[in-house]
Amino acid sequence: MIINLFNNKIKKDKGFTLLELLITIAIFSIVMVMFSSFTRDIFKYEDIFSGGLTSYDEARKILQPIASEIRSASPSSLGAYPIETAGETNFAFFADIDNDGLKERIRYFISGNNLMRGVIIPSGNPIQYLSNNEVSLEIIKGVNNGLTPIFTYYDNSYNGDTPPLTQPVSVSGIRLVAITLLIDNDPNNPPLPVSVTTQVSIRNLKDNL
Repeated sequence: MIINLFNNKIKKDKGFTLLELLITIAIFSIVMVMFSSFTRDIFKYEDIFSGGLTSYDEARKILQPIASEIRSASPSSLGAYPIETAGETNFAFFADIDNDGLKERIRYFISGNNLMRGVIIPSGNPIQYLSNNEVSLEIIKGVNNGLTPIFTYYDNSYNGDTPPLTQPVSVSGIRLVAITLLIDNDPNNPPLPVSVTTQVSIRNLKDNL
């Protein structure tokens, strides 16, 4: 009888051990699936946010030379006003960007979701600014401003809280140009658009600013 009881105990112990092993394997499998999914999401979002930060850094660096060019706007080599056009998605002005004594016509504008830079070097005798001589270059991709203007303009009454001039803007009243870019390479996926902005006072038109 003692032997039978011992054998029954062994059977019960074996049964419990097998059940415990199955439960352990099941829990381990669930944990591994969750860990794998978590790790995959980490790398996914790391790539997303890394891409967003890259866009922000690139845009911030590119805005510096843009601001420098706008700051140096001056009358054209034909004597035209320093600013030619001032729209919400396009801004054209004159500046001697290569220090050769001639004022180039520089135009920043949107084409699709790209910010473009177009330059016309005056040519001929007498010199002219020929539109078909414009050389355009894509400088920032993934610009998705929607209804937010890329360029806004302020006169000499600007105090930090003053609203921008309303369109159509009279170019003779512009003293400061604000640039706002919403960078979003993939609008259908996170993260939200990265906002980059800067303000530029035009040196040759500066009075009260």
